[in-house]
Amino acid sequence: MGKEKQALKPDIIVKNYWRNKEQFADFFNAVLFDGKQVIKPKELEDLDTEESSVLEHKEYAESIGASRDTVKIRKKSTVYGVEFVILGMEGQEHIHYAMPMRVMGYDYAAYQKQYVDNAAKYKTAKSLTEEEYLSKMKKDDRLVPVITVVVYYGEKPWDGAVSLHGMLHISEEMKPFVNDYRMHLVEARKNDLKLHNINNRDLFNLLGILLDRNGKLQETRDRAINYAREHRVEKTVIMTAAGAANCKIDYNKIARKGDADMCTVFEETRREGIAEGEAKGIIETGYEFGISEEEILARLQKKLNISLAEAQEYVKKFGRKNEEK
Repeated sequence: MGKEKQALKPDIIVKNYWRNKEQFADFFNAVLFDGKQVIKPKELEDLDTEESSVLEHKEYAESIGASRDTVKIRKKSTVYGVEFVILGMEGQEHIHYAMPMRVMGYDYAAYQKQYVDNAAKYKTAKSLTEEEYLSKMKKDDRLVPVITVVVYYGEKPWDGAVSLHGMLHISEEMKPFVNDYRMHLVEARKNDLKLHNINNRDLFNLLGILLDRNGKLQETRDRAINYAREHRVEKTVIMTAAGAANCKIDYNKIARKGDADMCTVFEETRREGIAEGEAKGIIETGYEFGISEEEILARLQKKLNISLAEAQEYVKKFGRKNEEK
């Protein structure tokens, strides 16, 4: 009996999409150069995304090493000698308010890895000055620059800091003397990227639809289906949009089909609509019979198999305060 194929997961789907050099180059050209074709696909070479560096501070090293909520793709330009990194957050519905510091940590780890690898060449003091030997680095040695872009897939507008200064209690007088660290942030839900690659345009257009929950769920589903059909969106793009938006779908089932089944891809939207109806019924019945909010929350969690936070969102949406408005 043959070995069962590993199940496809959202992070794998998204990683596979950005491994494509044409799509990767087009994205960075849009983010860094306003769409000007500076970075060419043929100059990019893949880097191991699993490489890690042991940092000097154990607790911080463990924090970075234990992180499992990022999709990281790394490529290096053989022309400009620059390493480009895409960080995409999984569990994307939440804003990470420490993200500037986190990006600073990722970049530092990349530079630390380069430094350690370079220092390994100097096992003796031969041909080194005293300062170079102590530094484990020659005066003319140079590291490869790292440019990291964070892609946020949440539904809410990003309201967190975009630089280290934004995370600090700091007066205007002191700002010039405190080193800042600014991150590159792209909001998938709404952006003005000048993309030339058709797959990238379709991807971000679909994400804009999927992450816009102002309208009714059925309308969102229909808009996504209509867009994909009218523009003949490729299956890989549809799967990536669903994966980035954290849709709970059967990626293996879609992968086996010759053409993407849009009703299957956006099955989550239908399930959400059904769940909302059930939640509303449980909440309204609970209030009608004088059941406490704690008990209503418990029933929602049990009946719908959801977390306390999700149950609280339903109560907030369909509870008494909402009805009084």
